[in-house]
Amino acid sequence: AYEPPKPSFTGVKVFENWDLTELARYIDWTPFFQTWELKGRYPKILEDEAQGAAARQLFEDAQAMLKRIIAEKWFAPRGVIGFWPANALGDDIRLFTDEKRSQELATFFTLRQQLTKRDGKANVALADFVAPAECGKPDYIGGFIVTAGIEEVAIAERFERANDDYSSIMVKALADRFAEAFAERMHEKVRKEFWGYASDEALAPDELIGEPYRGIRPAPGYPAQPDHTEKATLFRLLDGERNAGVSLTESYAMWPG
Repeated sequence: AYEPPKPSFTGVKVFENWDLTELARYIDWTPFFQTWELKGRYPKILEDEAQGAAARQLFEDAQAMLKRIIAEKWFAPRGVIGFWPANALGDDIRLFTDEKRSQELATFFTLRQQLTKRDGKANVALADFVAPAECGKPDYIGGFIVTAGIEEVAIAERFERANDDYSSIMVKALADRFAEAFAERMHEKVRKEFWGYASDEALAPDELIGEPYRGIRPAPGYPAQPDHTEKATLFRLLDGERNAGVSLTESYAMWPG
């Protein structure tokens, strides 16, 4: 019988000033080009007949700014992760204060798929990926918030004041890539160390883009959980503002990104 793996700790762990050089190795460049309305996958886009020249120039400028970001420590990435005892009850995921599982800490309300599917395929909800309470198996759920940091805002504004809109957009685009790279690196650390259920995983950073690993990191607001308001529960559990310097806007966007 399957036993859900147990994390190395429960509660939260805070990370500050994560190494920018390390994170740069985890950058997925394809969405970077999409920011500039260039469609195509990296690195093939650099050789594209129609867009290649523009893509190569853009990439060169990005690499030059990336070097400065790292050398001059423009960003100070911050993050917080947490693990909690959890079990599913119907479409809900109940979190508990401790291993006794008698006192509830919070509930995540997941949404079941509404489409009519062929061949008797199930309509799934995220709750289906956590052991149900009635089976008696102790399961867990993890959560995280990561950011490249608040610094990008001031740097982008400095470029804008100097009428350098190109550099302002570039620094924002690179901050976005660092935040995504941080999520990718943090998830890897969770699988190999902090949750540790895949300690023997050996994938290169560029292999992670295709998500060949075991485990998922769904986010509120995306198709697996379209309800943005679930972020409020996540931010309360992780104390996002204090631990990562990230707050939620009225419309549940993360600020800074």
